[in-house]
Amino acid sequence: MIKKVGVIGLGTMGQGIAEMLAAKGLDVIVIEQTKERLAYGLHMIEISLDKQIEKWALTGAEKKLILSRIQSASSYDELACCELVIETISEDLDAKKEVFKKLDAICGENAILASNTSTLSLTELASVTKVPNRVIGLHFIYPVSKIDLVEIVLGLKTSDDTFARTKHFAEEVLQMQGIMVFESPGFVTSRLICLFINEALHVLEEGVASAEDIDNAMRVGYSFQHGPFEMADRFGLDSVLAALERMFREYGELKYRPSIVLKKMVRARHLGAKTGVGFFQYDKDGDRI
Repeated sequence: MIKKVGVIGLGTMGQGIAEMLAAKGLDVIVIEQTKERLAYGLHMIEISLDKQIEKWALTGAEKKLILSRIQSASSYDELACCELVIETISEDLDAKKEVFKKLDAICGENAILASNTSTLSLTELASVTKVPNRVIGLHFIYPVSKIDLVEIVLGLKTSDDTFARTKHFAEEVLQMQGIMVFESPGFVTSRLICLFINEALHVLEEGVASAEDIDNAMRVGYSFQHGPFEMADRFGLDSVLAALERMFREYGELKYRPSIVLKKMVRARHLGAKTGVGFFQYDKDGDRI
């Protein structure tokens, strides 16, 4: 049984994963590069819970219980007691390799080492470990607390036991639908949704419609929770660009070539909700203005 989970990185996805795990009754240990980023991540989790209280989806007592299950760590050594560790840092292969090298040295042999990466190779991440068969992908979908789906990604050396334990955890403990995915850049969800966003960008470039109207067309016409531009803002435009560029390099197909509009936005540091401005504007709590 997995009862204690480590989460490395408290960005948008790390916050959602940590909150969701604690809400499911699991003890969570979180770690970040700096004290400031750690404090900010924990603050954003508290804001997320407060918003649920405002909507009568959560009580004050439940909020306190969830927060009590989330503990912060100052070093990787404190993750040694975890049966599962989920890495959620930015899509930087070398940085992720360093994380897995540290985890491999600290965590027990039965601990599962998972990455929330959307485009990087699990096989390559596992190559820096001494026990590569316990490395697996757990790709959650934003917003984590509202999407009951997780991609369980197998690297070349992921063992059947690691997959079985991870699938049981996802489906029985987290009550999510887990789909098995063999390693491939973008997997299923990121590969398809990034193409969707990129095509919307081309439609915008061509002057066919405004970003607002394109979003409304897909949100109202096809029951999307968010249109492609707000979706990109919430993922982080830099993350979308990084995913497209990696798939373009890996597959070599023009359909993955990022729109020039996306590149301009990232260069201007208009990254979406996390910077307050993207295709739309957002307040300090990430709510659209």
